[in-house]
Amino acid sequence: MVATRIDLLDPADVARLGGIEIVARGVVEGFLAGMHRSPFRGFSIEFTEHRAYQPGDELRYLDWKILARSDRLFVKQFEEETNLRSVIAVDVSRSMAWRGSPDRLTKRAYADRLAAALALILLRQRDATGVITFDERVRHVVPARVRAGQWNRLLRALVETPDGAGTAAEPALRQVTSLLARRGLVVLISDLLLDRALTLTALRYLRHRGHQVIVAHVMDPGEMELAGPPEARFRDPESTASMIVRPRELARAYARTVAGEIAAWRSACRRHGITYALVRTDMPFGVALRSLA
Repeated sequence: MVATRIDLLDPADVARLGGIEIVARGVVEGFLAGMHRSPFRGFSIEFTEHRAYQPGDELRYLDWKILARSDRLFVKQFEEETNLRSVIAVDVSRSMAWRGSPDRLTKRAYADRLAAALALILLRQRDATGVITFDERVRHVVPARVRAGQWNRLLRALVETPDGAGTAAEPALRQVTSLLARRGLVVLISDLLLDRALTLTALRYLRHRGHQVIVAHVMDPGEMELAGPPEARFRDPESTASMIVRPRELARAYARTVAGEIAAWRSACRRHGITYALVRTDMPFGVALRSLA
């Protein structure tokens, strides 16, 4: 009998198994069991110097340019760097507390579990890992560490940060710079209902500093298309604005707008060397983790 990998099950079903710690541990066990090694390796080796070739050296490390110039064999030597340092920035704004169906997790609940699982993977491979939670301002900061009890500190930051109000990722991403003195990994987990230009400016700055940057765009399936009764009132969760619309009349234009926003984020990230992944809250956590690699 083959054991069921919970990282490939429906996220809402997995969440019913227990709290965030139990879910994240189970997801990570399944995720890593299905892979030969973790895909989150970051910057693992760095070139240091050349040395003369010796019989038995691997040919893949030969410097062919030197061979062409001098007809002498040299190999490149590399030095393992200290482990990766990473910071996971989690959007806790009010829009993240939304879900389109009671049978699904809220975007925030999904993001918290995804962040907890990712942090556990990084810590297990001895990578210093920290967390920032934010809405319109930074709410909680856990500096990147790899010491005992770090994962529990990260979980507390996620669990104890209440749902916030508006969203502004730029202050949180600016603070990441002070938390990562040398190049590392930055993961932004958000529904991206925020100022795109300001956020991209901050993300580009992190890339300019040499960091590997990943954006996990969390969306509820109910956000992908407009549905509902013949007439409905829609309210902005982060303000008092609301309007009455006829979903069927606007469905096609709405779908085009959403597709355009997703395409704009994906294109902008790709243009600046940033990994972009669309993560729906009905996507198994293992699939979501793999999409971030």
